Amino acid sequence: MLDLLVTNATLPDGRTGMSVAVQDGRIREVAAGLQAQARETVDAGGHLLSPHFCDPHFHMDATLSYGLPRVNESGTLLEGIALWGELKPMLKAEDMVRRALAYCDWAVARGLLAIRSHVDTSDPSLLPVEAMLEVKKRVAPYLDLQLVAFPQDGVLRTPGGLQNLERALDLGVDIVGGIPHFERTMAQGAESVKLLCEIAAARGKLVDMHCDETDDPLSRHIESLAFEAQRLGLQGRVNGSHCTSMHGMDNYYVSKLIPLIAESGVSVVANPLINITLQGRHDTYPKRRGMTRVPELLAAGVNVAFGHDCVMDPWYGMGSGDMLEVAHMGLHVAQMTSQKGIRACYEAVTTNAARVMHLQGYGLEPGCDASFVLLQAGDVIEAIRLRAHRLKVWRKGKLLSQAPEMVASLALPERPVQVRFGR
Repeated sequence: MLDLLVTNATLPDGRTGMSVAVQDGRIREVAAGLQAQARETVDAGGHLLSPHFCDPHFHMDATLSYGLPRVNESGTLLEGIALWGELKPMLKAEDMVRRALAYCDWAVARGLLAIRSHVDTSDPSLLPVEAMLEVKKRVAPYLDLQLVAFPQDGVLRTPGGLQNLERALDLGVDIVGGIPHFERTMAQGAESVKLLCEIAAARGKLVDMHCDETDDPLSRHIESLAFEAQRLGLQGRVNGSHCTSMHGMDNYYVSKLIPLIAESGVSVVANPLINITLQGRHDTYPKRRGMTRVPELLAAGVNVAFGHDCVMDPWYGMGSGDMLEVAHMGLHVAQMTSQKGIRACYEAVTTNAARVMHLQGYGLEPGCDASFVLLQAGDVIEAIRLRAHRLKVWRKGKLLSQAPEMVASLALPERPVQVRFGR
């Protein structure tokens, strides 16, 4: 007997009337109209059954700290970093854990079951690291949390920065991070990329580096990251996050850069909500969009994903852990409004993000983990358009969250609108 059978589901690839059979936390079979005995059978009612959402770029040590000790009035990246510096001496581990756990509850309710969080290693106390390691342990039964050793103030710029980062890795942090554009000089930024990639290669770690989160078109550390990935044999294990300077780069240079990124196997994570908010602040008009060249990177074969980056912290006062909101902003900023483009934005918060995170057992195929979300939408395009209601969320076959169906379904014009009246 099966543990769970979901019937009459629409899948992200467009197949309808599909059944998903679950046994021992894994998908055993996916087929149309499957009939089998199960301890629990759920009729999806034609709604979209999707692999769970993934956030490949977040800062959980800062989340839900908005207004502490003050609000970022300019809305700039640099004031956010300065504000985080003011907040750090006031941080208490128990408060960071409490806020992070609250956010993880939000995430699960929205079908977000995998998060990669950058954790500040600049302070020798490593208080954020210890707090997030505790959070990782507590949420393990229901959420995959990856931690990146992130030297927020610059690994070379900060006294003892390299030693702090290596201590964080020794404590159990998963991934090597960096922020080369925040080092004192371009040369030091390039040196930091080289040193950090060498640490990752020696330890067998993945790399996820903030790269060129600036409007300066001469900030080209993604080039150094791609080069080091090839030199050290790290192809497929390196990610460059943000890469916003690319929106101001000369097109001829980009015509050389994007093939280099593709050849190196480096993936890219854009953060639409935050990039569009923080970047372009020094522009008058015309204003740059603030996000990297997503369509061009995808066309070259680069794996591109979207992250949430921030929720109610020194950099961004909004957000709710909804990756469909991220995809919605991404398609607008990148002008990916074709049917293919919208689907690509959905993949940016699901399958592409899972590839960035090297998640094992992800997907809706036999043998994959039975970790999926039932959305009140007829397809992925409608899911993004409506930021669809999450009806049920499962992890490895276990129901984590459920909500009643919304009263009204806002269908496309060619589809009948169904209005349901209830008590």
